[in-house]
Amino acid sequence: MKRMTALVLSLALSAGAAGASAGAGLENERDINEGLLALAVADKIRRECSSIGGKFFKAQSYANGLKSLASARGYSEAEIDAYINDDVEKEKMRQRRNDYFEARGASNLDAESLCVLGRAEIAQKSRIGQLLRAK
Repeated sequence: MKRMTALVLSLALSAGAAGASAGAGLENERDINEGLLALAVADKIRRECSSIGGKFFKAQSYANGLKSLASARGYSEAEIDAYINDDVEKEKMRQRRNDYFEARGASNLDAESLCVLGRAEIAQKSRIGQLLRAK
């Protein structure tokens, strides 16, 4: 389970990343990046809010689907890995995630606001809500 969480987190934090071999390609894949943002948002909510957990198998499956989609579009394993592991781009994803929170009245520094947002996402059955579960 720890390995799965690490994989989901690394995939989630990488949206917008473009490693040296990836060029500008993957960062222009809007649907893949939106999916990675959903993973990043859900991951932060489940880590900070004690009344909400993550659906790890669903998140793993979704992350694998995004990786398969990138592969089907012609990106090599090396390009995908470079995209996932770029530290500068991970920071850009954190900022996108935090902007998402702020736009919805939440803060990455306020667990209760993340709980409120998480419960709303679950109730709306959004992509993010589908990755979360109320405890």
